[in-house]
Amino acid sequence: MRISTTRAAQWIFIGLSLFLFGNKLNAQTPTQIKGVFPQMAIVADHKDRTEAGIGAVIPWANKLWAVGYVAHIRGSGLGLYEISADMTSRQHPASYTGTYANRHIHNESDQAFIGPYAIDTLGRVRIIEDLKRHRLTGTMQHLTRPDSMVYFLTMEGLFFETNVYTLKSKQLYNLVNELEIPKAAQVHFKSAFTQDGRVVVANNSYYEEDFLGKRAAGRLAEWDGKKWTILDRNPYVEVAGKNWSDKTYGNAIYATGWDQGSVILKFYKAGTWKTYRLPKASYAFDHAWNTEWMRIREAQTERYLMDIHGIFYEMPTITYGGNILAIRPISNHLRIIPDFCYWRGMLVLAGDQVDRSTGQPQSNFWFGNIDELWQMGKPTGWGAPWWEKTVQKGEVSDPFLMTGFDKKVVHLTQDSDQEVEFKIEIDFKGTGDWHTYKTIKVPAKGYAHHEFPTGFSCHWVRVTASKACKTTVYFVYS
Repeated sequence: MRISTTRAAQWIFIGLSLFLFGNKLNAQTPTQIKGVFPQMAIVADHKDRTEAGIGAVIPWANKLWAVGYVAHIRGSGLGLYEISADMTSRQHPASYTGTYANRHIHNESDQAFIGPYAIDTLGRVRIIEDLKRHRLTGTMQHLTRPDSMVYFLTMEGLFFETNVYTLKSKQLYNLVNELEIPKAAQVHFKSAFTQDGRVVVANNSYYEEDFLGKRAAGRLAEWDGKKWTILDRNPYVEVAGKNWSDKTYGNAIYATGWDQGSVILKFYKAGTWKTYRLPKASYAFDHAWNTEWMRIREAQTERYLMDIHGIFYEMPTITYGGNILAIRPISNHLRIIPDFCYWRGMLVLAGDQVDRSTGQPQSNFWFGNIDELWQMGKPTGWGAPWWEKTVQKGEVSDPFLMTGFDKKVVHLTQDSDQEVEFKIEIDFKGTGDWHTYKTIKVPAKGYAHHEFPTGFSCHWVRVTASKACKTTVYFVYS
C-alpha cells in the first residue's frame, strides 16, 4: 500500500509532536528517589570549597524557603532558595553566600527572617546589609520593642538588635566577654530564644580539653534586658519553645546540651530551671563542630520533635504542675539535620552531607511522612547521670530518661574504701513522684551492675549514694 507524501508528512508531524510532548511531560516531572529530589540539591562552587549545609527551612509566602551555609563564610555558590509546590526550586537572585542557620517569624510585621533575609507575605526579599557578613545562628523576639525590633545572634557571640522595617542593626553585646568564655576556646553559639521576659542563648564550644575536664567553654545563659546570667558551663546546642506561647501552654523553654556522661535537657517554667538527662545514641556528636544544628521544632501544630545526639523524640508543648510531661524516643538515625519543618503535608529534613573531604560540597532535603521517622531505627542509647563525679552522702542525681527502650542495664563504680549503697528510684508517672525500686551495694573501690527485667519501664530513674565517693552510674539501653 502506498502512502501519499501529505499523509507521510502528517504522520511525521504527529510523531514529532508526541515526542516533544512526552519530553515536556518528563521535564515537568521531577525525579524523586525515596523522598529526595536530586535536582534540588544545593551545591557549592569548587572555589574555596568548605561545606554546603542547609541551615534553615521555613514555610512562607506559598513556598518553602531555605538558606545554605558554608564554613566560616569561606566558599561560594550558595544562598537563598525557594521551593514551589510542583517540587521545583531556584536560587533567589538576592542570594549571598554566607554561614546562616537562623529563622524566625515576626508576626507583628508579617515577615519571615531566614539568614540575613527579610521576606514579606508576597515573597518579596530584602537583605540585611549590616548582618550578611556575619555567621547568623539565631533570630528572636525583642524584649521591649517586639513590634518593630528583633535580636540576632552570631556564632561568634555578637548580639544585635535590628529594626524589622529599616533593617538597620546595632551591636549590643559581645557574649564572649559577658559570659566569661575562655579566650583560648573557639566560640560556637548555636541558638537563642525569647520567652517569659528573658533571652536564652546556647554556646556549644566542646573540644578535648572540655571532655578531659581541663576547661569549661560551653554556656547556657539568659538575659533579662539588663544583665546576663550564666545558667550552665556545659555545651548547649538548642533553645526552643512555642513562639507565641502564653499561660495556656505554660511559657516553657527547653534547652539541650551535653557533657561527658549524657545529653542534658534543661526545662524552664515559671522562673525555675530544672535539669533532666537523656541517653546518647552516638558519640559522633561530642564535638562543637559535629552538631549542625540539633533542633527542637514544632513540626506539626502543637507537636514538638526533638533531635539530639542521634535520637528523635516526641515532646509535648504543654506543661502541667511545673513538670515536663512525658518524652518518648522515636528512632535512632545517622543523618545530620540542621533544621526541619512541615510543608504541604510533608515533613522536610534539611541536611549537611558532603564537605570538601569527600568531594564537592553539597546537601539536599528529604521529604516524607512524619510516621516514617519510626522506620529509621529502633531507639537505643547509653548515658550517665553521674560520670566520674564526686558526690556527697545523700546526694541525688538528675532524673534520667528510661521510657521507650527495650533492654536496660545499669553499671556502677565507686572509689571509696567502704561499701556504698546506691538507691535506685523511679518515677513511673512523670510527675516527680519517686518510689524506691532497688538498692544496689557496690563494694569498696568496686563495681556492680543490675539488669532490669525484660519489659520493665518508667519515665524517669534517679540514683542516691549512701556515702561520699567518686562514682560513675551508667545506663545502657539496647
